[in-house]
Amino acid sequence: MSLLPVAQAQAQLLAMAGPLAEEDTPLSQSCGRWTMREVLARRSQPAADLSAMDGYAIRFADMPGPWRVVGESAAGSHFAGLIGNNEAVRIYTGAMMPQGADTVLVQEDSAREDERLRLSGDGPESHGRHVRRAGFDFSESQPVIPSGTRLSPRDIALAALAGHGSLTLPRLPRIALVSTGSELVQPGIATGPDQLPASNAIMLQAMLGSLPCTAVDRGIVADNLDALAETFAAAAGTSDIVVSTGGASVGDHDLVKPALERAGGRIDFWKIGMRPGKPLICGRIGNAIFIGLPGNPVSAFVTATLFLLPLARHMAGSPNPLPQIGRALLDCDMPAVGGRDDYVRGTTSDGRAAPLPVQDSAATLSLARADCLIVRPAGSTQARAGDAVDIIAI
Repeated sequence: MSLLPVAQAQAQLLAMAGPLAEEDTPLSQSCGRWTMREVLARRSQPAADLSAMDGYAIRFADMPGPWRVVGESAAGSHFAGLIGNNEAVRIYTGAMMPQGADTVLVQEDSAREDERLRLSGDGPESHGRHVRRAGFDFSESQPVIPSGTRLSPRDIALAALAGHGSLTLPRLPRIALVSTGSELVQPGIATGPDQLPASNAIMLQAMLGSLPCTAVDRGIVADNLDALAETFAAAAGTSDIVVSTGGASVGDHDLVKPALERAGGRIDFWKIGMRPGKPLICGRIGNAIFIGLPGNPVSAFVTATLFLLPLARHMAGSPNPLPQIGRALLDCDMPAVGGRDDYVRGTTSDGRAAPLPVQDSAATLSLARADCLIVRPAGSTQARAGDAVDIIAI
């Protein structure tokens, strides 16, 4: 079986599912999620002319005064009357302008004795000064948030001011994480010489924590074909994505492939032209997409970065779900690359990237030290210090 190129495998995986069905989502639960359509304003902001300063609402034609103060306008309690010639209304920032007024005389330029008001400074230099006109920010029915936006706290505030209490957004992808291997024990439990703390599920939960999704750890399943098949089938019944780690290769105890098939699933593709992470499995089980990641944490991290996270973003509505590719200059020479794309753990500083000295796929210390993956495409010739390379920030 020939190895599938990474880009082709990513395209096939994303084509297996689109964004999930939309649901009405309260604004308090919308931050970090993607919009699938434009958000239109349901009201104008501001809805009326407002004062931008503390002072007095006047008619500019009555400058330079004096004026008679006939009332007060505060935010939420406006002056309901009509001001006439040489009349003024005491007004505060954010308060609605009285009918008939068109300008604000700021407090610092005014002097008041009882109801008599006079100009004490330069005063407003133009008609409409210090007034926020109705709709100057946005108008009713105006698009305020584009389709494909990942909602930030600023967008949430904008949506609220635009009259929305909720937005129609794709529902959260539900992801089940299954750790496979008879040698695994839960983190923190003392291990024997032939045991290993299970680190993948907790790592994947942390990686997925930055995305709008729900990730549930289904625990550790021993290398038992029936137990794995039952777990995969049960997880598929409540999940959009089922993720296993370990057991994806071809050894006697690598049971993920036959367990998936026994559970009624199918494999769409297997084995990718990449290092680390070649034995990636992608398929379907029930209505869920199945991703079998390699067992060691380095390979699991790299394949999750390139496949699991993009799929979760895609199903959550992201228009650009693949990892962002940056550029950096190499700090040192790097050897030619063979027949698989190489994802080299490295560090960056001042626009330069350096590979870490230990690249063994079992070396998790170097994974923890890395802040990027240096991408070396299959067949690349030797790279020299100072050459530009693609990097993925991690």
